[in-house]
Amino acid sequence: MIIDKYYQKGFEKMIAIGNDHIAYDMKLEIIEHLKSKGLDYLDCGSDTKDQVDYPDYGYAVAKLVSQGICERGVLICGSGVGISISANKVNGIRCVVCS
Repeated sequence: MIIDKYYQKGFEKMIAIGNDHIAYDMKLEIIEHLKSKGLDYLDCGSDTKDQVDYPDYGYAVAKLVSQGICERGVLICGSGVGISISANKVNGIRCVVCS
């Protein structure tokens, strides 16, 4: 599972960020913005523009937030709908589409 490698101390104040292949470039822009503001982040992928299964990334970010490993999460996909649905399957998560 994607989140297994993040089960260690120190991520509590971080922002988890995940995306599908369509939103890869937008994720890079958001990461640059977070860096410019001095905010810590945890990039959960996708790390490619090749087609990926976006629910894996939505789930990973949602689990990191629900378990308190990261404080907040940002998910980005082509429409925002699919990845938010996958995140909302995690108990305690309320993910909405913003545009």
